[in-house]
Amino acid sequence: MDEPILEICNLSIGLNAPAGKEVVDDVSLTVWRRKITCLIGESGSGKSVTSSAVMKLLPGGLRLVGGQILLDGHEMTGANAEQLADLRGRVVSMVFQEPLTALNPVMRVGDQIGELLKIHRPKMGSQERKRRILELLGDVHLPDPPATLMAFPHQLSGGQRQRVVIAMALALEPALIIADEPTTALDVTTQAQILKLFRELMTRHESGILLITHDFGVVTEVADTVYVMQNGQVVEHGSAADILKAPQHPYTRSLIAAVPKYRFRSPLPPSDTPLVSAHDLELTYTTRGFTGRTRQVKALDKVSFNIDPGEVLGVVGESGSGKSTLARTLMLFETPDNGQLQVFGEDATKLRGQALRRYRADVQMVFQDPFKSLNPRRKVGLSLTEGPIENGVSKAEAVGRAHELLDRVSLPRDAMNRFPHEFSGGQRQRICIARALAMRPRLVIADEAVSALDVSVQAQVLALFEGLKNDFGFAMLFITHDLRVASNICDRVLVMHRGRVVEVGPTQTIFTAPQAAYTRELINAIPGEWDLTPAA
Repeated sequence: MDEPILEICNLSIGLNAPAGKEVVDDVSLTVWRRKITCLIGESGSGKSVTSSAVMKLLPGGLRLVGGQILLDGHEMTGANAEQLADLRGRVVSMVFQEPLTALNPVMRVGDQIGELLKIHRPKMGSQERKRRILELLGDVHLPDPPATLMAFPHQLSGGQRQRVVIAMALALEPALIIADEPTTALDVTTQAQILKLFRELMTRHESGILLITHDFGVVTEVADTVYVMQNGQVVEHGSAADILKAPQHPYTRSLIAAVPKYRFRSPLPPSDTPLVSAHDLELTYTTRGFTGRTRQVKALDKVSFNIDPGEVLGVVGESGSGKSTLARTLMLFETPDNGQLQVFGEDATKLRGQALRRYRADVQMVFQDPFKSLNPRRKVGLSLTEGPIENGVSKAEAVGRAHELLDRVSLPRDAMNRFPHEFSGGQRQRICIARALAMRPRLVIADEAVSALDVSVQAQVLALFEGLKNDFGFAMLFITHDLRVASNICDRVLVMHRGRVVEVGPTQTIFTAPQAAYTRELINAIPGEWDLTPAA
């Protein structure tokens, strides 16, 4: 008979100040063995704080106000440091959302996983430990476990780093795995593999999984039980079928309504003078390890494409397919080894001095992580005005542009006097969009600009991109691993795999009549069958 592995009873967590506001208010939930419990809600709803309390990893500034947490018979709220050291990893482990910050940048992947095994299984010999590490790296479908074992985190793609973090969480086969947005940064095929892996682990080792996510496709695919949180409270819970098919609370219904459906745009007529014309771009990365051995990765392999004025070209593919390298090449952060890149009628690879400076103003980028792309020590106003002022715009005009753009991205003008940490993730992404548009660019590159946002904020940002594009007339290169998002905003889609373009064409054609087997694989891997019908 199934039994609970985690019981949270009337948990309340408040700000660490007199009469501090409660960010988690009287939350109760249960995670059962051999079951996946999903915790969903918007940013700021209290999901991550609730999960952090289980391992006593509350961030500074928060304190436990009341409630009880029972983990496999252990009372966690009163556990001391020695007890926690024993339970973490062995009984409960956590997969964090951002793998780069969860991994030690100066330790090889194999050493980081091995450290966990040394601490909790001190009698395990070095060869047995190495076999176990290779087994774990194979379990999470990393392509070359022996090479990955010797790699540093920065040498792996985002999806590969996330798989390493998951391998660490699985190392000791814990009774409970807490996964905080574990598939947010992953492409659909890797996401499908990871979700399948969670199911296998749960069945094989009688584990329970608490999965925090904002992706209803993931909920549809794996959830047994769903808890919906809003403003620190559980507003609805029940079986996945009941929540998804017959939600009772208005908030749950609004979240489900915000999930992107297929909405195909009418393709633009082709232009005789494309804004961007790339032909046979090639770029190879060569790295040399401490042993002197070199490793070469062909990131771009004879890549050709055009972007017409006012067009949105989507780029989709798995992690490591070359999407971000293509963006960096178009930004001239990378120089291609071979091929031609014509942008605005000029050979972009030969621009120098003032010509390069003008190019940088005309091509702007919105990065995936808005917090990392904003200087935490600079107020928003300086971030919005610095670029235009450096390019010859008067301070008064730059401030005027900033005010206008804050209006357009639905942020108050007094945001100019605040720091990035004072905003939510969705608000920070709006600031990054405003900063990019402050330069009045002709081309905007959005690299996974909405992947980390919950569905309601994601829908708002996509609508914002659409409205701003129509008003300002810029073209876009829109990189995403979420094919549903691509269908909402892209005129054409370019599919990449291992550095090559396998298919390109109008969005509706790519989705409804894909020619390449790899494209069909991507489409078939989209989680959740209930949202695959094109919206009217």
